[in-house]
Amino acid sequence: MMNERKSTGLPDKIYGDILNRIMEGEYKEGERLPTEHALAERFETSRPTVREALARLRADGIIVTRHGSGTTVARRPDPDVRRFAPLETLSDIRRCYEFRIVTEAGAATLAAEKAEPEDIAEIQRAWDELERIVETQGIGAKDDFSFHLAVARASKNPFFITVMSFIEEQIVFSMNLSRNLSLVKTLERQRLVQAEHLAVLEAIRRKDSLGAGRAMQTHLENALERMFGS
Repeated sequence: MMNERKSTGLPDKIYGDILNRIMEGEYKEGERLPTEHALAERFETSRPTVREALARLRADGIIVTRHGSGTTVARRPDPDVRRFAPLETLSDIRRCYEFRIVTEAGAATLAAEKAEPEDIAEIQRAWDELERIVETQGIGAKDDFSFHLAVARASKNPFFITVMSFIEEQIVFSMNLSRNLSLVKTLERQRLVQAEHLAVLEAIRRKDSLGAGRAMQTHLENALERMFGS
């Protein structure tokens, strides 16, 4: 479970320390990080240990290393993330979203081709419940999952349902973080998320398979960008 992930040692601590400094603005976007040697001295450890932490930050798209110009900050995740999730879970959350972008876009594409009226009605009910949650300023992570699961069911392919059910805990955890972040931002941001959900629903209703797949992909990519973007 991502919310119970334990630190695996010094690389995790270095990862969290550097990420926190980026979020605080000590290391700004476009600026170079200290050298591996300087970081190793700061943390009183070896350069390979520092390199392991930097590799994780690089894989997360937070830093970038270019030959001749050193390692620079590529992007600053939303600082409010720290209020709702441990920093060491961010890598897992990003990978969960990356996986969902691929699988759920495919499920939405099939749903537009195969959904029956009762499937569309179920997606609509899930959207209506999310609309009520926005109006009452709730979180609704479980309800968000219900919407996405309803789309998967409409694909008529049980493998999509099985995969989503298998990683439900991880998905709901990331949804809870994303929806908490939206709640502390603006109502417009919450409305934007609902509009993205509606675009998926309407494309499925139109039997627009290409549009449904793109709408789902856009929604999940935007969710990832809202969390990890500047």
